[in-house]
Amino acid sequence: MNASQNVAELSLRIEHITSVKIQEIKEITLETRLLSLNAAIEASHVGEAGRSFAVVAGRVREVSDRVEALASSLQDELRDVGTRMQQALRRARGQRLADLALNVIETIDRNLYERTCDVRWWATEAAVQAMAAEPDARMAQLARRRLGVILDTYTVYLDIWIIGPDGKVLCNGRPDAYPQAEGHDVRSQPWFRQALAGRGLEAYAAGDVQPVAALGGASCAVYAAAIHPDPQCQDTPRGVLAVFFDWSKQAAAVVNGIRLSPEEVASVRCLVVDAHQRVIAASADDVPPTLNLPAGQQDGFYLDGETLVGYALTPGYETYRGLGWYGVVMDRGS
Repeated sequence: MNASQNVAELSLRIEHITSVKIQEIKEITLETRLLSLNAAIEASHVGEAGRSFAVVAGRVREVSDRVEALASSLQDELRDVGTRMQQALRRARGQRLADLALNVIETIDRNLYERTCDVRWWATEAAVQAMAAEPDARMAQLARRRLGVILDTYTVYLDIWIIGPDGKVLCNGRPDAYPQAEGHDVRSQPWFRQALAGRGLEAYAAGDVQPVAALGGASCAVYAAAIHPDPQCQDTPRGVLAVFFDWSKQAAAVVNGIRLSPEEVASVRCLVVDAHQRVIAASADDVPPTLNLPAGQQDGFYLDGETLVGYALTPGYETYRGLGWYGVVMDRGS
């Protein structure tokens, strides 16, 4: 159990004990009033001889009234303190979740920034350039061999494609694993059109995480860059290089790698949510497929029923601007 939960439980325990004891005080004051009333009645029966006793009975009733008023006031004040303490603890817990959510999305951003560097670099590779310039069988064999070496080294990728300006895949780095990739038409894909229109060494395109049919339906984050014969990238591109980041495997490593306390593991879930509010990675399966995160806020937290949700919008990293994704951390134990 973490410190916040300890304080919260102690607060509830104090509130419970106080409520019970104040109720006991009220019951005692009620008995005192009844005794005072009975004493006043008996004093009236004996006339002048009971007058002083009636005065004492009246004072006892006044004291019991004051005790009850004090008990009620104390109960209200303690309830208010308990409520404010619970709110303060929730704010502290919510900020902790928002900080963890930022950790999630920053880790993703840094990882995907490297993907943008890879694709821009590899688009200048001699074998890639040669294949785009002369797409024949000999060049295709050389390009496949070079792309295969890259894939063996960078195991975060499922495949790499060299694509002609017409949107047809000229060759890929894993033809044995994905023979259906060659000849595949991607001209309708936004990332292809954006990459083909790119100019300059910093230009690249990034697509939403999506299943890729030509890769067996695997879920991939796609990054693409234009293949330019001119080192300054100001001419008409010869095609596009696309890399397919193995999203399911790599994203799972991120959301499952966030450091949680032993007490948090059972109730806390780490997620990545895309710009369409789709959950595209999660540390467990028992999360909703979509979330309705507050719009226009960089980070924060909110209560959804009994679940406290912290979130942080992508800040981007270096030249990677991000895709409007969020890191999200949910705590069902709050």
